[in-house]
Amino acid sequence: MKSRDPLIRAKRFQIEDARRRLLQIETMIAEFERMAGDLDRDIATEEERTGISDPRHFAYPPLALAARNRRDNLRRSADDLKSQKDDARSVLAGAEADLALVEAAGEMERGGRVENPPRRAPLRPTEPFRH
Repeated sequence: MKSRDPLIRAKRFQIEDARRRLLQIETMIAEFERMAGDLDRDIATEEERTGISDPRHFAYPPLALAARNRRDNLRRSADDLKSQKDDARSVLAGAEADLALVEAAGEMERGGRVENPPRRAPLRPTEPFRH
């Protein structure tokens, strides 16, 4: 039915927006994990070069220490994004369910399975109209 078309379009837009958001979050998580892996390799290389692998050692390389801090921040950010990803999935599932309901209601109307409320008879005056 035409009256549901704007609602269906709005629901489809919500679904596409939720999918885009979910994809962006997944992309950022993957990028953060890749960057953390790169930093792990940099840390290992620097520790091997200096022969010191204990970050509490007084001569621990500052480059490795900075890389460790950055890596830890990236991992925390990725963990935060994982919880956002779960929320985004819930939003997407809700939007898809809403669209399915709206489309089902439209199908029911088109199929004539939804009862239209009975129309009232026009009110008639009990007495004739006098001027």
